[in-house]
Order: sequence, then structure tokens, then C-alpha cells
Amino acid sequence: MRISRTRTATGLAISALALGTLPAWAAPSESITAGDAPTTYRHASSHPQAPAHRNLIPLQGAVNVRDVGGHPTVDGEKVRRGQVFRADALSKLTDADLTTLSKLGLKKVIDFRVAAEVQYDGADRLPDGLSPVSRPITDNGLFTQLLTAIGSKDPVKQEEMLGGGKAAAFMRDVYRTFVSDSTNRAQFAATLRDIANSRSPLLYHCTSGKDRTGWTSYLLLRLVGVSERTAVGDYLASNTYRAAYDAKLREALKQSGMMQNPDLIIPLQEVRTDYLDTALAEAAKRYGGLQGYLTKGLGLDAGTILKLRERMVD
Repeated sequence: MRISRTRTATGLAISALALGTLPAWAAPSESITAGDAPTTYRHASSHPQAPAHRNLIPLQGAVNVRDVGGHPTVDGEKVRRGQVFRADALSKLTDADLTTLSKLGLKKVIDFRVAAEVQYDGADRLPDGLSPVSRPITDNGLFTQLLTAIGSKDPVKQEEMLGGGKAAAFMRDVYRTFVSDSTNRAQFAATLRDIANSRSPLLYHCTSGKDRTGWTSYLLLRLVGVSERTAVGDYLASNTYRAAYDAKLREALKQSGMMQNPDLIIPLQEVRTDYLDTALAEAAKRYGGLQGYLTKGLGLDAGTILKLRERMVD
């Protein structure tokens, strides 16, 4: 019993350290209250650029499929590889891609896309025996807005919809819903609980594998004791892996005459620390910080957080 309690205390302390807070049972009586607790977000300029990653799983029909493992924790351990994977849409996978995925030993695939995305892009193409779990997280109308703007072929309308900082502002609104929308919170919480309670490899994805998937990965890494700097680096890595594909799409839109200025969609294609900071600021506003969002907003208890660390950390 003493060993079990020690392991529990140690695991929770490490997770709390990574979050920049102390768990309730360890905080001194004069500690700050939730209302003025320090948050983990900072101005975008203080965030690191994405480091080189060796977690990419190269596929022909998807460009942002990665192992979430391999990152160091604040206490010098490492997040296990081969347990949790993140991805963009899996609807265009080739037969060779399916062979590659089958080697990962996946037992569950969670699809964060809303119905409009699935209808447009198609259902997941997965190895035999796997069916996606639909767990839609709203994109706040992003996908529909993007299709509307591009489909208009009208440069004036596209400028009105996306120019003058409107595209980036829309993305910030998307990230606020990760915290403010109760259905979104329930979907993120269910996914983190699935990871905590599973003993088999799991994958989650959205369309681009960068926003809903990026937020989930950021939360998971912070929960298991990875520093903010490292978790943000993992988040920003989507820009590296998606760069060539996204540039090719913009060029195709210009060549086809669909968009006179395809650079208007760059804020929608990228991840930015500004977007991440917006979600973290919303967590601070509503829950006193990231830890409050995780425990009160998502309802993750100490047992679940400990399970996540035991499952994910060597």
C-alpha cells in the first residue's frame, strides 16, 4: 500500500509540475486560488519553433501521421512509442498505406471530423477489422466556410471572408470552442479516458491532423509530464509536415482559377501559437488555468491522470 501511494503521489506530482501547478493535496495552505492561478500560456513569441521529429509515419495518402511517443518528460523519462498515434484524414490511404498501418497494431481509431467533412472527403480507409469511432468535434463551421470561399471563385468575396485578419480570427474562435463548448469537452475527455483505460495502440485524427488532433495531443503530453515547450513543439510540427502538401494545394487553386490570392487560406492551413494561446487563455478565464480545464472542464480525476502516465511513460 505504501508503494502504491508513493507511485500515485509521484505520478501526479510530475504531471502537476509539467502543468506548472501543484495538485491540491500538495499545495501549501497559502497557495494561490484558482481565480489567480498561473496559466501555462504565454505570448506567441516565447514559444519555440517546431523541432525536428522522427515520429512521422510516411504514407502516400496522408501527410501528418505521427507517433505521439518519444518525447522526454520533465523528470527525465520518455513517453512510450507505439501506443498512441495522431493523424490527418485517412480516407485516401493506398493499399501500401494499409499494410503500414496494420503493423501498428491499432485496436481503435477515433475520427474527430464532423459529418460535412466525412461526406466531402470520404470515410476512413482502414486495415481489415478496424472501424472508426465517430467522435465529432465541431470546427465551428471552418470546413464549410473554406469550401464556400473557394467555391465562389470570386476574389472580392474571398477577400471579404478571409482577408484583413479574418481567417486567423476565425481560427482563434475555433480554438475557443475547444474549451467553451460542452460537447467538444466531452469528446476530448472521452478520448483521453480511452487512452488511459486501453492497453492497445490507439489513433485519433481529424481532417488536417493539426487543430482538434493537435489540441488533443498537447493535452495528452502535458498530462503525462511533458514540458510546455516540448508539447508546443509537437503541436507546431504539423506546419513542417503539411507545408509541401498545403503549398501544392494553394498553387492548384491559383492555376485552376479558383483563387486569385490563395495565400488567403494560409491562416486556415497553419497551426500557430496564437491559436493555442487562445484556447489556453479561455481555459484560464473559465477554469483558472489548464489544470482546472482538465479536472473541472473535462472531468479527469486523479486516477485517470495516473493511468495516463502509467500507460504512456517508461
